[in-house]
Amino acid sequence: MGWVSAGDYEVALEAGKVVCRNGKGRRLKSVPAKLKDDPAVVGLRQLTEWLERHERRCLSDVEQWMVRSLPVPTAVLARVWPDPAWQAALRDVVVTGADGGVAGFLRDVDPERGLGLVDLDGDTVRITPDIVHVPHPVLLEDLDELREFAVELEVRQNVEQLFREVWHRPAGLAPDTTSVDTYAGGVFKELRFLHGRVTQLGYRSRGGYAVCPVVEDGVGVEARIWIGEHDGYDAYDTETGPLGWTDVSGRALTAAEVGPVAWSEGMRMAAALYAGRDVEDEERAA
Repeated sequence: MGWVSAGDYEVALEAGKVVCRNGKGRRLKSVPAKLKDDPAVVGLRQLTEWLERHERRCLSDVEQWMVRSLPVPTAVLARVWPDPAWQAALRDVVVTGADGGVAGFLRDVDPERGLGLVDLDGDTVRITPDIVHVPHPVLLEDLDELREFAVELEVRQNVEQLFREVWHRPAGLAPDTTSVDTYAGGVFKELRFLHGRVTQLGYRSRGGYAVCPVVEDGVGVEARIWIGEHDGYDAYDTETGPLGWTDVSGRALTAAEVGPVAWSEGMRMAAALYAGRDVEDEERAA
Protein backbone atom coordinates (compact mmCIF):
# COMPACT_ATOMS: atom_id res chain seq x y z
CA MET A 1 0.00 0.00 0.00
CA GLY A 2 1.36 3.44 -0.94
CA TRP A 3 1.91 6.56 1.11
CA VAL A 4 -1.02 8.84 1.92
CA SER A 5 -0.78 12.55 2.75
CA ALA A 6 -1.50 13.56 6.35
CA GLY A 7 -0.86 17.26 6.77
CA ASP A 8 2.86 17.90 6.29
CA TYR A 9 3.57 14.18 6.58
CA GLU A 10 2.81 10.97 4.78
CA VAL A 11 1.53 7.77 6.37
CA ALA A 12 1.21 4.19 5.23
CA LEU A 13 0.48 0.68 6.48
CA GLU A 14 3.48 -1.57 6.96
CA ALA A 15 3.23 -5.05 8.51
CA GLY A 16 -0.09 -4.10 10.06
CA LYS A 17 1.16 -0.88 11.65
CA VAL A 18 0.77 2.77 10.69
CA VAL A 19 4.17 4.29 9.80
CA CYS A 20 5.05 7.88 9.04
CA ARG A 21 7.63 9.93 7.16
CA ASN A 22 8.18 13.70 6.97
CA GLY A 23 8.10 15.96 3.94
CA LYS A 24 11.73 15.11 3.15
CA GLY A 25 11.00 11.41 3.06
CA ARG A 26 12.72 10.55 6.36
CA ARG A 27 11.05 7.76 8.30
CA LEU A 28 9.98 8.65 11.82
CA LYS A 29 10.16 6.31 14.79
CA SER A 30 6.47 6.86 15.52
CA VAL A 31 3.44 8.75 14.24
CA PRO A 32 3.42 12.30 15.73
CA ALA A 33 0.73 12.79 18.39
CA LYS A 34 -0.74 15.72 16.46
CA LEU A 35 -1.70 13.32 13.66
CA LYS A 36 -3.75 11.08 15.97
CA ASP A 37 -7.06 12.43 14.67
CA ASP A 38 -5.98 13.06 11.09
CA PRO A 39 -8.48 11.37 8.72
CA ALA A 40 -5.72 9.49 6.91
CA VAL A 41 -4.32 8.06 10.17
CA VAL A 42 -7.75 7.21 11.53
CA GLY A 43 -8.65 5.52 8.25
CA LEU A 44 -5.49 3.41 8.23
CA ARG A 45 -6.02 2.32 11.83
CA GLN A 46 -9.60 1.35 11.08
CA LEU A 47 -8.36 -0.58 8.06
CA THR A 48 -5.84 -2.37 10.28
CA GLU A 49 -8.58 -3.37 12.71
CA TRP A 50 -10.73 -4.64 9.85
CA LEU A 51 -7.85 -6.66 8.40
CA GLU A 52 -7.21 -8.25 11.79
CA ARG A 53 -10.89 -9.21 12.11
CA HIS A 54 -10.83 -10.56 8.56
CA GLU A 55 -7.76 -12.70 9.28
CA ARG A 56 -9.40 -14.14 12.39
CA ARG A 57 -12.59 -14.86 10.45
CA CYS A 58 -10.69 -16.69 7.70
CA LEU A 59 -8.92 -18.87 10.26
CA SER A 60 -12.21 -19.51 12.04
CA ASP A 61 -13.96 -20.50 8.80
CA VAL A 62 -11.25 -22.96 7.78
CA GLU A 63 -11.31 -24.45 11.28
CA GLN A 64 -15.07 -24.88 10.97
CA TRP A 65 -14.59 -26.69 7.65
CA MET A 66 -12.28 -29.06 9.50
CA VAL A 67 -14.34 -29.57 12.66
CA ARG A 68 -17.54 -30.06 10.66
CA SER A 69 -15.88 -32.20 7.96
CA LEU A 70 -17.48 -29.98 5.33
CA PRO A 71 -16.85 -30.62 1.61
CA VAL A 72 -15.14 -27.58 0.10
CA PRO A 73 -15.59 -26.92 -3.65
CA THR A 74 -12.31 -26.32 -5.44
CA ALA A 75 -13.98 -23.34 -7.13
CA VAL A 76 -14.42 -21.72 -3.71
CA LEU A 77 -10.74 -22.22 -2.88
CA ALA A 78 -9.75 -20.68 -6.23
CA ARG A 79 -11.97 -17.68 -5.54
CA VAL A 80 -10.53 -16.89 -2.09
CA TRP A 81 -6.88 -17.92 -2.63
CA PRO A 82 -5.68 -14.53 -4.01
CA ASP A 83 -6.66 -12.93 -0.67
CA PRO A 84 -3.53 -13.04 1.57
CA ALA A 85 -5.63 -13.68 4.68
CA TRP A 86 -7.36 -16.68 3.13
CA GLN A 87 -4.09 -17.93 1.70
CA ALA A 88 -2.42 -17.75 5.11
CA ALA A 89 -5.30 -19.71 6.65
CA LEU A 90 -5.30 -22.39 3.95
CA ARG A 91 -1.62 -22.83 3.17
CA ASP A 92 -0.21 -26.23 4.14
CA VAL A 93 -3.48 -27.71 5.41
CA VAL A 94 -3.81 -31.41 4.68
CA VAL A 95 -6.60 -32.05 2.19
CA THR A 96 -8.25 -35.30 1.23
CA GLY A 97 -9.99 -36.21 -1.99
CA ALA A 98 -13.42 -37.70 -2.60
CA ASP A 99 -12.16 -41.17 -1.60
CA GLY A 100 -11.03 -39.91 1.80
CA GLY A 101 -7.37 -40.55 1.05
CA VAL A 102 -4.78 -37.91 1.91
CA ALA A 103 -3.95 -35.91 -1.20
CA GLY A 104 -1.24 -33.74 0.34
CA PHE A 105 -0.36 -30.34 1.78
CA LEU A 106 -2.05 -27.43 0.02
CA ARG A 107 0.44 -24.99 -1.51
CA ASP A 108 -1.40 -23.31 -4.40
CA VAL A 109 -4.83 -22.95 -6.00
CA ASP A 110 -5.33 -21.97 -9.62
CA PRO A 111 -8.71 -21.65 -11.38
CA GLU A 112 -7.36 -23.44 -14.47
CA ARG A 113 -4.76 -25.86 -13.14
CA GLY A 114 -6.49 -26.85 -9.89
CA LEU A 115 -4.76 -27.48 -6.58
CA GLY A 116 -1.02 -27.46 -6.13
CA LEU A 117 0.03 -29.93 -3.42
CA VAL A 118 3.08 -31.48 -1.85
CA ASP A 119 2.12 -35.16 -1.80
CA LEU A 120 3.23 -37.82 0.66
CA ASP A 121 6.29 -38.60 -1.48
CA GLY A 122 7.44 -35.01 -1.16
CA ASP A 123 6.66 -34.25 -4.81
CA THR A 124 4.80 -31.18 -6.05
CA VAL A 125 1.68 -32.30 -7.90
CA ARG A 126 -1.49 -30.84 -9.39
CA ILE A 127 -4.96 -32.30 -8.94
CA THR A 128 -8.32 -31.07 -10.21
CA PRO A 129 -11.06 -32.49 -7.97
CA ASP A 130 -14.45 -30.81 -7.79
CA ILE A 131 -14.36 -30.90 -3.98
CA VAL A 132 -11.87 -31.62 -1.21
CA HIS A 133 -12.06 -31.98 2.56
CA VAL A 134 -9.93 -30.46 5.29
CA PRO A 135 -10.08 -33.49 7.61
CA HIS A 136 -10.08 -33.34 11.37
CA PRO A 137 -6.82 -34.91 12.60
CA VAL A 138 -8.66 -37.59 14.61
CA LEU A 139 -9.85 -38.97 11.26
CA LEU A 140 -6.31 -39.30 9.85
CA GLU A 141 -5.14 -42.89 10.31
CA ASP A 142 -1.44 -42.05 9.82
CA LEU A 143 -1.46 -38.91 11.93
CA ASP A 144 1.90 -39.56 13.62
CA GLU A 145 3.60 -40.16 10.27
CA LEU A 146 2.01 -37.05 8.81
CA ARG A 147 3.26 -35.01 11.75
CA GLU A 148 6.80 -36.30 11.24
CA PHE A 149 6.60 -35.55 7.52
CA ALA A 150 5.30 -32.04 8.25
CA VAL A 151 8.31 -31.39 10.49
CA GLU A 152 10.66 -32.56 7.73
CA LEU A 153 8.95 -30.22 5.25
CA GLU A 154 9.03 -27.38 7.81
CA VAL A 155 5.27 -27.03 7.41
CA ARG A 156 3.71 -24.24 9.44
CA GLN A 157 -0.04 -24.43 9.61
CA ASN A 158 -1.87 -21.32 10.78
CA VAL A 159 -4.99 -23.42 11.30
CA GLU A 160 -4.38 -25.95 14.04
CA GLN A 161 -4.84 -29.25 12.22
CA LEU A 162 -1.98 -31.74 12.32
CA PHE A 163 -0.74 -30.70 15.75
CA ARG A 164 -4.18 -30.30 17.28
CA GLU A 165 -4.54 -32.51 20.34
CA VAL A 166 -6.84 -35.45 19.71
CA TRP A 167 -8.62 -37.91 21.98
CA HIS A 168 -9.90 -41.34 20.94
CA ARG A 169 -12.74 -43.09 22.69
CA PRO A 170 -11.17 -45.73 24.99
CA ALA A 171 -11.58 -49.22 23.60
CA GLY A 172 -12.81 -50.66 26.90
CA LEU A 173 -15.45 -48.00 27.56
CA ALA A 174 -18.96 -49.40 27.96
CA PRO A 175 -21.00 -48.42 24.87
CA ASP A 176 -23.94 -47.23 27.02
CA THR A 177 -21.77 -44.73 28.96
CA THR A 178 -23.32 -41.25 28.85
CA SER A 179 -20.57 -39.19 30.54
CA VAL A 180 -16.89 -39.28 31.46
CA ASP A 181 -15.27 -37.69 34.49
CA THR A 182 -11.66 -37.52 33.26
CA TYR A 183 -11.64 -33.75 33.69
CA ALA A 184 -14.25 -33.42 36.45
CA GLY A 185 -13.35 -31.92 39.81
CA GLY A 186 -11.20 -29.03 38.58
CA VAL A 187 -11.56 -26.41 41.34
CA PHE A 188 -11.89 -22.70 40.57
CA LYS A 189 -11.90 -20.09 43.35
CA GLU A 190 -14.52 -17.97 41.64
CA LEU A 191 -17.20 -18.92 39.15
CA ARG A 192 -16.42 -15.89 37.00
CA PHE A 193 -12.86 -17.14 36.43
CA LEU A 194 -14.11 -20.38 34.95
CA HIS A 195 -16.75 -18.64 32.84
CA GLY A 196 -14.09 -16.20 31.65
CA ARG A 197 -11.88 -19.11 30.65
CA VAL A 198 -14.73 -20.59 28.61
CA THR A 199 -15.05 -17.36 26.64
CA GLN A 200 -11.28 -16.93 26.30
CA LEU A 201 -10.97 -20.39 24.76
CA GLY A 202 -13.71 -19.63 22.23
CA TYR A 203 -16.47 -21.78 23.70
CA ARG A 204 -19.98 -20.83 24.80
CA SER A 205 -21.67 -21.12 28.18
CA ARG A 206 -25.35 -21.91 28.58
CA GLY A 207 -27.42 -23.04 31.54
CA GLY A 208 -24.37 -23.68 33.70
CA TYR A 209 -22.56 -25.68 31.04
CA ALA A 210 -19.65 -24.95 28.71
CA VAL A 211 -20.72 -26.21 25.31
CA CYS A 212 -18.95 -27.14 22.10
CA PRO A 213 -21.20 -27.71 19.07
CA VAL A 214 -19.94 -30.10 16.41
CA VAL A 215 -21.51 -31.19 13.12
CA GLU A 216 -20.33 -34.66 12.19
CA ASP A 217 -21.55 -36.48 9.08
CA GLY A 218 -24.21 -33.80 8.79
CA VAL A 219 -25.56 -34.44 12.30
CA GLY A 220 -25.39 -31.83 15.05
CA VAL A 221 -23.89 -32.88 18.40
CA GLU A 222 -23.10 -30.80 21.46
CA ALA A 223 -20.42 -31.62 24.03
CA ARG A 224 -21.31 -30.20 27.47
CA ILE A 225 -19.39 -29.93 30.74
CA TRP A 226 -20.80 -28.47 33.95
CA ILE A 227 -19.11 -25.25 35.09
CA GLY A 228 -21.69 -23.68 37.44
CA GLU A 229 -24.56 -21.35 36.73
CA HIS A 230 -24.63 -17.57 37.08
CA ASP A 231 -27.21 -16.41 39.62
CA GLY A 232 -26.23 -12.77 39.97
CA TYR A 233 -23.45 -13.59 42.41
CA ASP A 234 -20.44 -15.31 40.90
CA ALA A 235 -17.75 -14.87 43.55
CA TYR A 236 -18.27 -18.35 45.04
CA ASP A 237 -16.07 -21.27 44.06
CA THR A 238 -17.05 -23.96 41.58
CA GLU A 239 -15.59 -26.99 39.88
CA THR A 240 -15.86 -28.73 36.57
CA GLY A 241 -18.31 -31.60 36.29
CA PRO A 242 -18.53 -34.68 34.05
CA LEU A 243 -18.45 -34.31 30.29
CA GLY A 244 -21.37 -35.54 28.21
CA TRP A 245 -22.80 -35.23 24.72
CA THR A 246 -26.33 -34.48 23.52
CA ASP A 247 -28.14 -34.35 20.21
CA VAL A 248 -29.87 -31.22 18.94
CA SER A 249 -32.97 -32.02 20.98
CA GLY A 250 -30.96 -32.22 24.20
CA ARG A 251 -31.12 -36.02 24.52
CA ALA A 252 -28.06 -37.50 26.18
CA LEU A 253 -25.99 -39.62 23.81
CA THR A 254 -24.25 -42.85 24.71
CA ALA A 255 -20.57 -43.33 23.95
CA ALA A 256 -21.53 -45.58 21.05
CA GLU A 257 -23.54 -42.74 19.50
CA VAL A 258 -20.75 -40.15 19.71
CA GLY A 259 -18.58 -39.85 16.61
CA PRO A 260 -14.78 -39.56 16.74
CA VAL A 261 -14.71 -35.79 16.00
CA ALA A 262 -17.37 -34.95 18.60
CA TRP A 263 -15.61 -37.13 21.15
CA SER A 264 -12.22 -35.55 20.49
CA GLU A 265 -13.48 -31.97 20.46
CA GLY A 266 -15.47 -32.49 23.65
CA MET A 267 -12.46 -33.91 25.46
CA ARG A 268 -10.31 -31.11 24.09
CA MET A 269 -12.68 -28.52 25.57
CA ALA A 270 -12.84 -30.30 28.92
CA ALA A 271 -9.05 -30.65 29.12
CA ALA A 272 -8.50 -26.97 28.27
CA LEU A 273 -10.92 -25.82 30.97
CA TYR A 274 -9.51 -28.23 33.54
CA ALA A 275 -5.97 -26.97 32.85
CA GLY A 276 -6.91 -23.57 34.36
CA ARG A 277 -7.97 -25.03 37.72
CA ASP A 278 -6.57 -23.83 41.04
CA VAL A 279 -3.96 -26.54 41.70
CA GLU A 280 -3.04 -25.13 45.12
CA ASP A 281 -6.63 -25.46 46.36
CA GLU A 282 -6.72 -29.06 45.14
CA GLU A 283 -3.47 -29.88 46.95
CA ARG A 284 -4.75 -28.33 50.21
CA ALA A 285 -8.01 -30.26 49.91
CA ALA A 286 -6.06 -33.49 49.38
